[in-house]
Amino acid sequence: MGTALVYHEDMTAARLLWDDPECEIECPERLTTALERLQQRGLEQRCLRLAAREASEAELGLVHSPEYVALLQGTQALGTGELQTLSGQYDAVYFHPSTFHCARLAAGAALQLVDAVLAGAVRNGLALVRPPGHHSQRAAANGFCVFNNVAIAAKHAQRQHGLHRVLIVDWDVHHGQGIQHIFEDDPSVLYFSWHRYEHGRFWPYLRESDADAVGQGPGLGFTVNLPWNQVGMGNADYVAAFLHVLLPVAFEFNPELVLVSAGFDSAIGDPEGGYHLESLSQSVCMMVQALLGDPAPPLSGPMVPHGSALESIQSVRVAQAPHWVSLQQQGVAPVLSPSPCSPEGRPSPLLLPGGPEFKAAATQDVAALSSLLDQLRLNPTPPVRTAVALTAPDAALALPSDVLCEEGSAAQEETQAWARPHEALAQDRALTALGKVLYLLDRILDGQVSSGVAVTPASAAAATLDVAIRCGLSHGAQRLLCLAVGQLDRPPDLTDDGRNLWLNIGGKEAAALSMFHVSVPLPGTTGGFLSCVLALVLPLAYSFQPDLVLVALGPGHGLRDPQAALLAALLRGPAGGRVLALVDEESTPQLAVVLARVLHGEAAPNLGPFSMASPEDVQALMQLRGQLEPRWKMLQVASEAGGPGSG
Repeated sequence: MGTALVYHEDMTAARLLWDDPECEIECPERLTTALERLQQRGLEQRCLRLAAREASEAELGLVHSPEYVALLQGTQALGTGELQTLSGQYDAVYFHPSTFHCARLAAGAALQLVDAVLAGAVRNGLALVRPPGHHSQRAAANGFCVFNNVAIAAKHAQRQHGLHRVLIVDWDVHHGQGIQHIFEDDPSVLYFSWHRYEHGRFWPYLRESDADAVGQGPGLGFTVNLPWNQVGMGNADYVAAFLHVLLPVAFEFNPELVLVSAGFDSAIGDPEGGYHLESLSQSVCMMVQALLGDPAPPLSGPMVPHGSALESIQSVRVAQAPHWVSLQQQGVAPVLSPSPCSPEGRPSPLLLPGGPEFKAAATQDVAALSSLLDQLRLNPTPPVRTAVALTAPDAALALPSDVLCEEGSAAQEETQAWARPHEALAQDRALTALGKVLYLLDRILDGQVSSGVAVTPASAAAATLDVAIRCGLSHGAQRLLCLAVGQLDRPPDLTDDGRNLWLNIGGKEAAALSMFHVSVPLPGTTGGFLSCVLALVLPLAYSFQPDLVLVALGPGHGLRDPQAALLAALLRGPAGGRVLALVDEESTPQLAVVLARVLHGEAAPNLGPFSMASPEDVQALMQLRGQLEPRWKMLQVASEAGGPGSG
């Protein structure tokens, strides 16, 4: 199972036939440039190519009225003047004689991708389409969108494949009001959108784009709007939105399918609309790499959310808390200083190409994009994505073919020197395992391997971890995060010098012995575990910005395989994929294989039904957050009272 790429060159046929500065940015080059860049990067060749088909009229009718479909069908025979007149009846839309064909292909591409994923032919995929869809409504085109591709795909998944829970994530800079209206009373579809709002002064200027629009009737709580009220949101703001809004709700919803309406107008280098070709094509490539399982580059810049972002996020949490246990158990409290929609100021219009504001924004954003591309060139993807050192050779049979089963070991003299202070490493088995750990660690640090898994004897787990920490710090890691699960104590002479952060899950009590030494008991429920990961572990990890993560599953770690896999998968993000997992050999036989698969880019196994955290786990988590928040700013949004933050 791999990644599908669905495309059809006919989708480039429609183009603007008259002068219109607002509409000219929606051009065929949006697709051709993205496809060319995928080919140049060798990414298209790694995907399963599927030619898009046209959606049938019956499939379009899952969302759109027969009259609207017939109206669009009639545009094929209209002249330029008639097309321009019809286009003027809608907001930011143009029609072409090929629009109907292109739009049917765009919707059909989404359907074809859904069918391929749900049939098990591929794991995931990208439908590279135009025209876009998320603004389109039942009987109206809007914002360049003709048919609502994602909404049609969701309905199709329900009708043809019997799905009961579909999550739609819309990360376009503009609110996808079309999707929201289609599903606002439907509890089987969870719609999440973050978008520029500016208290209603940014297009599409809708009151229902605000945080308190949460759905209607049986759909209450299944519309989640995160409105940005200031421009300039950065990495920390978006990560905070994921950790403190989207992921808690998504895990509780437990979708059978995730559909992403992927607009790239909020990406670096794009001043407006997702139509800067270089930024767009780079964004598409990064997304396809993520779908293929490649590690994402580490995030740059300080991980401190803006005050306006914190206020928006907390407003969403307050609006949604009555509907989601996952938010209730995180101690969501009312916003201290809500910001009502301000009547002052004029709406923020679309930036039109050629205007002075557009040119200034474009110059600034292109410079930012150039800086990011330089960073990516400095952090190339390692030639080997994942390597393992296993004690049971037959376990390798369950691994993907391109996971490297490592036979190498560090030099005997080096291994013995590191082992000398530890009596537990004197035995041959422990020494052999340590040599493999050191070899894997060096290959990760020198960029030859992205991530690794090594099995260690239970009696030597603590000593092996101690050596791995010291070796990592001495061999090039500037900031090392150690997540120790189970009966593993922090090495006594490890200093709080800012270069290492020790986080133990499975301690006897919740305690922050310092800002770099944190312990929390292992929660006993699915909800408690997820709260621990999303509201503590990941905010700490992203705040710390490690360049290496050690995940040590020691004796009595108590994690089920899906929990351990999810931890490892999510910790790929903060360190750009550089994760080394150390597994106690007394763990389940398949655990090392499961970890290798998720570090290689596969999805973690499902955690199972959501169950609420115990009051004791909730209290322990809230206590720790309160202690750690002054130092680790990504915890701010998860605090008991959504304070003003910083920025």
